[in-house]
Amino acid sequence: MSIANKSNIQIVKNSVVNLLRATERGISVYDGDKWLIVYDDNIKTSVNRFTIAHEFGHIFLGHELKKGYYARTFDNKPEVEQAADMFAARLLAPACVLHELHATTAEKIAEICNISIQAAKHRAERMAILEARNKYYLHPLERQVRKQFEDYIKENRSQSHNL
Repeated sequence: MSIANKSNIQIVKNSVVNLLRATERGISVYDGDKWLIVYDDNIKTSVNRFTIAHEFGHIFLGHELKKGYYARTFDNKPEVEQAADMFAARLLAPACVLHELHATTAEKIAEICNISIQAAKHRAERMAILEARNKYYLHPLERQVRKQFEDYIKENRSQSHNL
């Protein structure tokens, strides 16, 4: 079952509801009962995955609503937007999984996680810091994430060896 289903969040293409402004890739709307995430279905899946995860970040981090919804901003990135971006990066490209797959370049991260090269570049920069620190699995939640991805890691390791 998906995160959206478990959380009673409906994900909708903008072509169906036409709620996005020209500068928006996605928004989160709360109707008083449930959440709705609207995304621009005219752009690449890799970009939309990050946009939707970013909107999940706003919701799960409890960011304050502005005029009934959260909107992604492009010109400046306040702390709220950065926190939602960090949530999305950690959700779609968990550091411990990337570490296990030796995926530290932007190209490899984009390929494995199906995220945009821009998002992957940011994640690769962070991975360089984490790899230098080499302090994986100290927190029980990180060990839990690693365990949940165990089959995925094994499958991807064997695929990369077969290339």
